[in-house]
Amino acid sequence: MAQQLGYSVIAGVDEVGMGPLAGPAVAAAVVLPWRVKLPGLHDSKKLTAEQRRRLDRQIRRAALAFSICSVEASEIDQIGLTMARRAAMAGAVEGLAVQPEYLLIDAFDLPESALPQLAVIKGDASCASIMAASVLAKVHRDTAMLEYDRLYPGYGFAEHKGYATASHRTALVRLGPSPIHRMSWAPLRALLAV
Repeated sequence: MAQQLGYSVIAGVDEVGMGPLAGPAVAAAVVLPWRVKLPGLHDSKKLTAEQRRRLDRQIRRAALAFSICSVEASEIDQIGLTMARRAAMAGAVEGLAVQPEYLLIDAFDLPESALPQLAVIKGDASCASIMAASVLAKVHRDTAMLEYDRLYPGYGFAEHKGYATASHRTALVRLGPSPIHRMSWAPLRALLAV
């Protein structure tokens, strides 16, 4: 699509971690070679953890450039989720070693970038570079949550990755919030007020 408009360096951009009660929001930007084949590449949510890790390695080897940017929970609390998502995506684009000419972004536009761009609805299931960004961001965030599980034991971050599962809610009531919980979130505040 963007190639048809004459652009040759196109970055796919996606973010993960918008819904959890804890942990960072993470975005990735990926520039893939034209017509690259990455068997099994799909929306990161439709892949197993092992499939994502395998694809993460393949994407890193095949990509012309990739970049990942995290926005931690404390910053999400300060600037809000919409701005955190945009900051993570802009940071990922700015971190690319190759300057893209065009951005393909999953579902949202990125006003912080002056680059020509297209918000692709369900791009994480239909566009290779967005799918690749989805995988890199998800693997990066999941790895961070494993480290947080070691730093803050008892919450189960290794299992639920910060999402509002029953076991996570139970741990929150028992232990109180950790430093990586998003204290500005109404559902978290409501849970802790009980």
